Amino acid sequence: MIPPPTGPPIIPSNDPLKLYFRYRTLVVAAGHAASYALYQAAYRHGTIERLVLIAPTWRGPLPTMMGGQRPWFAQVRVIVDHWGIGPLLYRLNVSRFVVTRMAREHVYEDPGWLSGDRLSAKLAVTRTPGARHASVRFVSGALDRVESRAAFLDLARRADLPILVIYGDQTPPRSRAEMEALAEVPGAELRLLPHGKLSIHEEFPESVAGAVKSFLNR
Repeated sequence: MIPPPTGPPIIPSNDPLKLYFRYRTLVVAAGHAASYALYQAAYRHGTIERLVLIAPTWRGPLPTMMGGQRPWFAQVRVIVDHWGIGPLLYRLNVSRFVVTRMAREHVYEDPGWLSGDRLSAKLAVTRTPGARHASVRFVSGALDRVESRAAFLDLARRADLPILVIYGDQTPPRSRAEMEALAEVPGAELRLLPHGKLSIHEEFPESVAGAVKSFLNR
């Protein structure tokens, strides 16, 4: 879990976000990027005017499965980082079979959507040199901005801006509960689409784009 700042944020002169957020803007963040976008809005007020969160999540898959962080997650990272056994274990966990199975269970509504060129493109990303180091940190929760639903909602409240939350009707129950918890945040609007799971923006881009356009035109 990445801790929040203890005082007013100090923005380095070479911070790329300082240039990117030079003007107030709309930000669209999908999945795990949601907590990072909320962090930006909460601690750097005025840089984001409106925010769209697509199937937002705040913790990695392993903490979600285990109901929270566990001390042995750090050891998992050490093992995957190891120059010898790490690449082998990583390759087993991102094999064509495993990736396809995970996609069908949690990510895409259509079991056949991730196939052919789409699947090849996804697998190519996993085979980038050094990819295992970032992957295991995401999966084990080391990239989580917050450690609880309460902290996630607190970020959304601190952001204090209009937020549109887009998610699909087939979203896995645990993830859906975290998304729908945002309904209690002032200024947040939930938009449930009649289809889609965690990558609804990939599988149903027209529906998502339509919801974003409606939000922009208000």
